[in-house]
Amino acid sequence: MAQLLTDGEIDSALSELPGWRRAGASLVRTIEAPTFADAIALVDKVAEAAEEADHHPDIDIRWRKVTYSLCTHSAGGITESDPEMARRIDRLAQSQGL
Repeated sequence: MAQLLTDGEIDSALSELPGWRRAGASLVRTIEAPTFADAIALVDKVAEAAEEADHHPDIDIRWRKVTYSLCTHSAGGITESDPEMARRIDRLAQSQGL
């Protein structure tokens, strides 16, 4: 089983993840796209990355705003897999100009 990160490790990871915040036992970020289609295109890219990593975010779609929530459910909180996936999401968003 994956090891939970300490509060200090989570704070350190968040210091390198602009736009992300801690919400309980999850890392959360909302990304707003210029159009609904752009938002869904990013969701599609994130889904591909999540399948590759076998680590799937909870995704809430509200028109052009998409909220990604990362938690390692099997470990009951935030593990290294969560900031890693957050970085992947950020890179994908950046590659789409978001």
